[in-house]
Amino acid sequence: MTIAVFLVSLLGAMALGMPVAFALVICGLAMMAQVGTADAQIVAGNMINGLDNFIFIAIPFFMLAGELMNAGGLSQRIVKLVLALVGHKRGGLGYVAIVASIILASLSGSAIADTAAISAILLPMMRNAGYDANRSAGLIAASGVIAPVLPPSIGFVMLGAIGGISITKLFMAGIVPGAMMALSLMIVWWWTNRHNTTGSMKRASAREVVHAVVSGIWALMLPAIIIGGMKFGIFTPTEAAVVAVAYSLFVGAFVYRELDLKKIYHSFVVAAKTTSVVMFVVAAAFISSWMITTADLPQQVADLLGPFMDRPTVLMLICVALLIVVGMALDFTPMILILIPVMLPLAKQAGIDPVYFGVVFIMCNAIGLITWPVGTVLNVVCGAGRLSFDQVSKAVLPFLLAELCVALLLVFFPQLVLAPMNFLTR
Repeated sequence: MTIAVFLVSLLGAMALGMPVAFALVICGLAMMAQVGTADAQIVAGNMINGLDNFIFIAIPFFMLAGELMNAGGLSQRIVKLVLALVGHKRGGLGYVAIVASIILASLSGSAIADTAAISAILLPMMRNAGYDANRSAGLIAASGVIAPVLPPSIGFVMLGAIGGISITKLFMAGIVPGAMMALSLMIVWWWTNRHNTTGSMKRASAREVVHAVVSGIWALMLPAIIIGGMKFGIFTPTEAAVVAVAYSLFVGAFVYRELDLKKIYHSFVVAAKTTSVVMFVVAAAFISSWMITTADLPQQVADLLGPFMDRPTVLMLICVALLIVVGMALDFTPMILILIPVMLPLAKQAGIDPVYFGVVFIMCNAIGLITWPVGTVLNVVCGAGRLSFDQVSKAVLPFLLAELCVALLLVFFPQLVLAPMNFLTR
């Protein structure tokens, strides 16, 4: 009965057009009424106490770092560097999009911010060079969703805070899966462009390559500082977010000299607005999360999935299928806040490593950003390129399937996640 109340109240509120944050509050109240513990003080207390966590400070700082990097010229120099290195290859601009996405992902951890930056720079170039615009947009969108899997992922910060998992371990565990996603996209892009003779750029001269490397080296140092600092215990993930902001501010203002007071103010405003929306949803989720725990909803779900609890691989396949289907309707943040309190205890009970489960969860959640009909990242690319959402949704399918294959590989071979994590965190 509790499961029915949870689903009906949450989905019903969202079907009425209610914002996700308010739908989560309604869901929590409905579950309280069902178990007979309705109390306004519980609602307020959970919202306030839930956010009273030092880890959550990382979210606004990483968002601010992403805004400062885009405004300060770091993102543009990363793209120019990759252009100089591989832009002359057959289908070179596609590889530029993938590699630039990897580097930008290791700077900001935001799929939307990275995709917006790359779309604005590369989509016009790819269109002018003769590439199919819809396929190019699909590749950029699929490359953009690597960001939540690579450190410093904002999704890992939220998942670690809500699920009580080491964020440092999540960061380290995401490196190899993120690289596998990028490799899968490169293979598909190579296959689709193996007979294409258009779009080749002139090979950059040695002088141009050196200039691009020297110009981009400051931006390339940031992921090394963040990952190296956490690897050697110099700072925590939250402190890494502050370091990213300070570094981006310094490089953008004093090295590249593209950050002025107006751009800094605009970056702070945009980051504050985005953070307020995200954190209100997080606060609202703590109400339903508390009720999920109080009503013992994970155990009820475990009872329903009893035949699969001693078969972790089958259970993970069910979870992946569920995440992909739900991800077609729900956005990234609500997926974490709604499903982690239910699914993580289930995974632990089945003997699945929580860090491994978290990586697969975030990867499937990220793939949901490029699935029809919501596809937040797809909408960003379509807006930047003034393209049809339906056409780009079709063009992204080969890349989406490639990333799904990576997720399935992780399901059948958990050591692809656990072995690198153990090596990097020991």
